[in-house]
Amino acid sequence: QVQLVESGGGLVQAGGSLRLSCAASGRTFSSYAMGWFRQAPGKEREFVATINRSGGSTYYADSVKGRFTISRDNAKNTVYLQMNSLKPEDTAVYYCAATSDSFVYIPGFDSWGQGTQVTVSS
Repeated sequence: QVQLVESGGGLVQAGGSLRLSCAASGRTFSSYAMGWFRQAPGKEREFVATINRSGGSTYYADSVKGRFTISRDNAKNTVYLQMNSLKPEDTAVYYCAATSDSFVYIPGFDSWGQGTQVTVSS
């Protein structure tokens, strides 16, 4: 399995921006579809955005569409989540994940990072 390490979380005011990064180990990064998920206190983990192996196709949750952008750099074994126009309800632990399955098959994501905290103040 691929090993994943997230970074870039922090505290930001509403309306601000953050960029999360997820570095993957191994030389087979481009064989995985990648995704970002989040879990707020007291809530289930939810899908945020996914991207296919080449980076040419993406899939977003309605709650972040138009505000967040997922991208990847296969040469750097890294996937990113650019988050703009942040809202207090975006506060959560954000997790990077990988799957050998399709990027639109959310239950297929089975390799997870440790998470990074994002807090949006009002």
